[in-house]
Amino acid sequence: MERSRIAVAGASGLIGGALARSLTADGHEVVRLVRRPPRTRDEVRWDPERKDVDAAGLEGCDAVVNLAGANVGSRRWTDAYKERIRSSRVLGTAALAEAVASLDRPPRVFVNGSAMGIYGETGDRPVDEDAPPGKGFLPELCVEWEGAAAPAQAAGVRTVFTRTGLVVSREGGAWGRLFPLFLAGLGGRMGDGRQYWSFVSLHDEVAAIRHLIDTDGLSGPFNVTAPHPLTNGEITAAMGRVLRRPTLFTVPAPVLRATLGEMAGDVLGSQRVLPMRLLESGFTFAFPEIEEAIRAAR
Repeated sequence: MERSRIAVAGASGLIGGALARSLTADGHEVVRLVRRPPRTRDEVRWDPERKDVDAAGLEGCDAVVNLAGANVGSRRWTDAYKERIRSSRVLGTAALAEAVASLDRPPRVFVNGSAMGIYGETGDRPVDEDAPPGKGFLPELCVEWEGAAAPAQAAGVRTVFTRTGLVVSREGGAWGRLFPLFLAGLGGRMGDGRQYWSFVSLHDEVAAIRHLIDTDGLSGPFNVTAPHPLTNGEITAAMGRVLRRPTLFTVPAPVLRATLGEMAGDVLGSQRVLPMRLLESGFTFAFPEIEEAIRAAR
């Protein structure tokens, strides 16, 4: 890939930060969207909740990547925080999509974050990108989130949605909370452990986004999850083996519900998600198995 100019919203987050570092290391120019006054020429001001973007700063970008959004797992889902989760994603996506559509020279691709949560509860039934949305807060949010990109699509910009799974990383996200517990010997199964967790290594998450940026003709939803999802019980055992720690503890479902509230449904829910379109596009996972992903994150 020739040197490109790529705008990234959410560059301070786990995935966005890793993507920005990867692109910069390979000589690309990364333009970061920030909510404060820009301090350098590689920063562009935006206010996602107010749907305000300095569109002029996006002129000349080959790609725009939106990975911004309030942290889903950082606190209980009160009505107020659920609205913050929704507005940070839906309004931010709409703002960027409208800005992209308004450009004299729009980017060749708009990559917008999404989540495997769009499928809702799937039990042990494997699902790919052809599966319909599920029911509940997260599926409905994801549908609205992806729908907010319509202005970019209508303007003819190739638009991609990354339906990301649980990212295996010590730097943040769900696994960022799991690693310290397991290293302290306090890790264990959640609920009955039979719920499927569809994971992806941080390395493969970034590589998949770059593949989707670089590969002309790819558009629409792509599940960014490793090809071999496992149950929570199997992942717990793998964490114990790789980290050489006991996994004797179990967090009962009622305790999780009392502690996490509505968010417990996301922890106890089962999502067996397969990356069919990503594999069909020629993408190769560097860490397709859970033990490989855990070792890569150590």
